[in-house]
Amino acid sequence: MAELGIVEDTLFVPMIGRIYASEHFPGLLYDEKALTLKCKLPDDIVEKDRQSQYTLIASASRSANMDRCIRDFLGRDPDGAVVQLGCGLETTFFRCDNGRNRWFSVDLPNVIAYRRTLIPESGRETYISGSAFEDGWLRQVRTEMPDAPLLLVASGLFYYFTEDDILGLLRMLKGNGKIEVVFDTVNSQGMTMMRRKHMKDVGHADAKMYFHLDKAEDLVKKSDGDVEVLADEPFYRFIPRKGLKLSTRISMDISDRLGMVRMVHLAIK
Repeated sequence: MAELGIVEDTLFVPMIGRIYASEHFPGLLYDEKALTLKCKLPDDIVEKDRQSQYTLIASASRSANMDRCIRDFLGRDPDGAVVQLGCGLETTFFRCDNGRNRWFSVDLPNVIAYRRTLIPESGRETYISGSAFEDGWLRQVRTEMPDAPLLLVASGLFYYFTEDDILGLLRMLKGNGKIEVVFDTVNSQGMTMMRRKHMKDVGHADAKMYFHLDKAEDLVKKSDGDVEVLADEPFYRFIPRKGLKLSTRISMDISDRLGMVRMVHLAIK
């Protein structure tokens, strides 16, 4: 197994959430590929996992939200390209592929190396080693697909970077054709909760988190123009709650009511 750093090691958290939902709440998210990979994960990852139902469902809900945005994009632009920034062990391709579009998955070299051992590229996928915040991947994507609409998906990624990093990414994207960006975020109150409790609950209290956003419009105002907010919505708005524990449902409702976790969808003009 490739050596993983503190942040990269969190890539197992969403996989475990997708496996849990697929086994217990397939109406929320069903990920056949994740289920086939369960036996290939490190021995102590699944068996010793002690997350609460809420943290497991939060991970699965992120994937369900991303799937919804990707399917909407491909419905509008079926020949577009999906770019997964900080792809980790995402299995989104297998849930959302429309049989014709291209997929690009970007992550640090050690993560890509490990990903390839579990999830080799298919014919329409390309793995790119490098930082999501440097333009190497963008130049490669635009060389291969100069005119295609792009949907950039940053699932659980931005938390570990600064606002300046995110603004730098948005500025980097300008002037590179039709691009949309979808990411999950928390407000200041949500960040406090994540630092104090959530990352400890998922076994990664040592992972430092920085970026939070009270309103998507606040980020747009700092981006020097040419960025539009398409959506800024409560994280659990479209997530079914049937069968979940009462404590989980209450936590979801409180999060949405206070805007603690949200999905943001931007368009680069």
